[in-house]
Amino acid sequence: MQIGLVGLGRMGAGMARRLALGGVRAVCWDRDDAARAALAGAANIECAENLAALCARLDGERVLLLMLPAGEAIEDTIRELLPLTSAGDTLVDGGNSYYRDSMRRAMALSQQGLRYIDAGVSGGIHGEAHGYCLMLGGTPKSIEIFAPAARVLAPHAESGWLHCGPSGAGHYAKMVHNGIEYGMMQALAEGFALLAARKDLDIDPARLAETWRYGSVVRSWLLELCAGILKDNESLAGIAPVVADSGEGRWTVAESIELGVPTPVITLALMSRFSSQGSSDFARRLLAMMRARFGGHATQPG
Repeated sequence: MQIGLVGLGRMGAGMARRLALGGVRAVCWDRDDAARAALAGAANIECAENLAALCARLDGERVLLLMLPAGEAIEDTIRELLPLTSAGDTLVDGGNSYYRDSMRRAMALSQQGLRYIDAGVSGGIHGEAHGYCLMLGGTPKSIEIFAPAARVLAPHAESGWLHCGPSGAGHYAKMVHNGIEYGMMQALAEGFALLAARKDLDIDPARLAETWRYGSVVRSWLLELCAGILKDNESLAGIAPVVADSGEGRWTVAESIELGVPTPVITLALMSRFSSQGSSDFARRLLAMMRARFGGHATQPG
């Protein structure tokens, strides 16, 4: 099999190498010269100088995997690709696009004879070695075409990837996945904060996290990551208490409001991230001033 891969960030480059090792010929392109140069000479990987050259090097009905940020980057690239594609080609959006955008794109592209798959991808920078979890949305025919690549990219040929449903289902599943991830991460972080607060009990958080990895109901890859982090830097010195959010948590919470399905844990985890970004500073200052005005409580200089 052959596949065109657009976008050679850390995950895109890792996917290219995993595909190549699995016997899939990968023709790649990225706007960044250095990203292309990093893969130059790798077995079973070719780097094209532009999108037109990438499409020209692929035979027959082409499969193009786009590993790009959601929003303008994916929209602009699809627009650039349209004159270079032919009926029967398959475009796979492996970024974290909003599922409603994916549904819209699938409809528009189908009218031009093109297939579209929305692929939610989880695995991060470790996916190259351990495989990527793939959540796919699209028609049965489009999934059948992409399946050989999915089997190579996934942790195992028959597990770790799923045709979730029609267009939009893959990115919807990934959106919910990331919302769950927010809640799990928040719970682990709060729990270890409680442990760190009781210095008198002399609990080693890294060793405890490692212990919990075996037999405990909270064992997980996130817990494994916590164990490694705390072993290397128990006090977390040098790390700013600021947590970014990529947008999928916001979409998850908005969806819960629209559907009337309560998601208090995910919502509070998202609010905590907003707070870490400074969004609570004004409210906290006002709280301090109210206490000062009604009770004469001291405030601290900002």
